[in-house]
Amino acid sequence: MVQIGYAAALEQLPPTDAVDAGVRAEQHGFTGVMASDVLAPWVPAQGQAPFVWNVLTALAERTRGDIGPGVAVPTFRWHPAVLAQASATLAAMYPHRHWLGIGSGEAINEHAVARYWPEAPERINRMFEAIEIITKLFAGSAAGKDTKYSGEFFKLESTRLWTVPAEPPPILVGTAGPVTARRAGRHAQGIITMGGSDRKIATLFERVRTGAREAGKDPDSTHRVIQLHTAWAPTETEAVETVLQQWPNGAMRFPKADLRSPFEVAQIARLLRSEDVHSAMVVSADPADHLREIQRYVDLGATAIYLHNAGSLDTRWLEVFGTEVLPKVVH
Repeated sequence: MVQIGYAAALEQLPPTDAVDAGVRAEQHGFTGVMASDVLAPWVPAQGQAPFVWNVLTALAERTRGDIGPGVAVPTFRWHPAVLAQASATLAAMYPHRHWLGIGSGEAINEHAVARYWPEAPERINRMFEAIEIITKLFAGSAAGKDTKYSGEFFKLESTRLWTVPAEPPPILVGTAGPVTARRAGRHAQGIITMGGSDRKIATLFERVRTGAREAGKDPDSTHRVIQLHTAWAPTETEAVETVLQQWPNGAMRFPKADLRSPFEVAQIARLLRSEDVHSAMVVSADPADHLREIQRYVDLGATAIYLHNAGSLDTRWLEVFGTEVLPKVVH
């Protein structure tokens, strides 16, 4: 059965509101919560950026489903060893509930502590080297052994994690590229990607399965996770207006990894129109339209889908989707 969870956008939600929304989401039939690891919002109107690991711990304490950061970046703000410690602690506290989402980073969150901002190929290579370190730390620490590492981007003196879970959390790679998806299948347990066309999503899912097969793993065991932005409000006009104000980054149909300031993004967002919102996500007051979009990803082979309403009205949105959308998804 495909898990349909709630994506808490920490760019928009104060930490206590994010936890309350996660609790309400579970009460309305959502299973699991994804929360974003951010240092800044995309635009000043969003106005928040709480520390994801505090929020995840509070969510885990008050809910029963899976929890994970979508995604954390172990290459700039965090050394891989620090992120491994945070993840191992959460997995030890809440067994079999935590997954670790990892990405290659976006400048708006990472540039504050980076000496320079590399191009995408280097960021991806740094990410996979970090995954290697984290994986070795998880395995070595569970066996009571130290890990030492010297690579192209990172060094790790002999050390271990002293608090370790009975089983390490699965590592999921955030990607929209087929080459990276294949590498994720080989070196991690799955992928997280945004919504897209049938062809794009089918290709990504097949590539992660191919990578797993090449590594001698069961391709059917891969995690294939969709983070899906929706635009629902009591009227379509209100939905569009809310996205343009609160989530314009979701309507920008170009890579945003090199943008560095919420104020810079807000200036670009002034160029957006309603047609840009419609081309980026399903915008509708009719729950049936959103149901069709969710069902499409289920049919493509997603193992989990995390939903975010690109605007406000979380309370009403959770109620509507919990009663008129989630129960009607065919698994």
